[in-house]
Amino acid sequence: MGDVTIQPIGTPRERREFVDLAYRINANDANWVAPLHMEAMELMTPGKNPFFEHADVQLYLARQDGRTVGRISAHIDHLAVAMDPVQGMGPGTGNWGLLEAESEGIAHALIAQAETWLREKGMTRVLAPMSMSVWEEPGQLTLGHDHPPTVMMGHQPKRYADYIEALGAYQPAKVLRTYELDITRPFPPLIQRIVQSGEKNPRIRIRNVDKSKFDAEAALILDILNDAWSDNWGFVPFTDTEIAYAGKKFKPIVHNDLIMIAEYDGEPVAFMMTLPDLNEAIKPMGGKLFPFNFIKLLLWLRKPRVRTMRVPLMGVRKKLQSSRLASQLAFMMIEYIRRNSVARYGATRGEIGWVLDDNQGMNAIADAIDSKVNKEYTVYEKHL
Repeated sequence: MGDVTIQPIGTPRERREFVDLAYRINANDANWVAPLHMEAMELMTPGKNPFFEHADVQLYLARQDGRTVGRISAHIDHLAVAMDPVQGMGPGTGNWGLLEAESEGIAHALIAQAETWLREKGMTRVLAPMSMSVWEEPGQLTLGHDHPPTVMMGHQPKRYADYIEALGAYQPAKVLRTYELDITRPFPPLIQRIVQSGEKNPRIRIRNVDKSKFDAEAALILDILNDAWSDNWGFVPFTDTEIAYAGKKFKPIVHNDLIMIAEYDGEPVAFMMTLPDLNEAIKPMGGKLFPFNFIKLLLWLRKPRVRTMRVPLMGVRKKLQSSRLASQLAFMMIEYIRRNSVARYGATRGEIGWVLDDNQGMNAIADAIDSKVNKEYTVYEKHL
């Protein structure tokens, strides 16, 4: 075998090559869900993914004997660099991600190249993998390789974690968990009593979002999110461009009865977003929309029937966090969406996450409704 060469990409053709490699390397993994090719390309393209507006990004390809055998991204999110270091990012922190490699040696060469680029840019610490923003697919899958990911969650071979840990210098910085639960069963009696108590409280109102007022509702949810999550590890605020981009991306899979807003004395103070698992629909498509999958997807989006519902985001305004009211509002939103998911969409399974391993409030809520950890994603750190 010849030497491995690593080169930065510089042409649209190389960008497509970067994207296509993931489909080839993961083709035999029964639990990998091929993303729609057009969306995978969009993620990597300046001018389409607004992440590039506040980040420096370099994509690399590894070649050996005329074949493409690996890839990696190296990037610096300037919004993350500006955050307080106690929240995980902060000055001097860069990232790499989107790793794909045919062997350990190729993976190590790619990681070394990413580290070199980050050092040359003045970074002194790396958090990885991040593919690419913390709001996209953070972390390396380290538990739960035996079943497919839900919508907007990553899936990587177990060997990649082995490759990272074999380097020695990378240590776990944070573990992100997802929880699964059987949503066909009512919640434990204690939770039912908490929900019923909230229903008798005239100061509490739980309502569906109104998709006919999509922009206003999206702005409201993101306002609560930015407040609720602002002290969380890894938090990076959304830009106006990212808000518009996320709205456009989410709108096709948003359903009024799966996203709840909680009001207290008329003020919106909490929300819960639930999405039907789009991965169930696109997994058989192999990343291709045309010629016929486009029609199948449109029909599915109109009235999805799914096994799994995913809760990617929920939040309560900071002034209520750690209060009994916060957990009561959470349980009420979860219960209402559980009922709708089963009765109207045929769902039998829920997935909540990701949740930080040290987020005591959310972990306690997950335990109280009898959910179990089904996946863990580890974010590693190294001082450069």
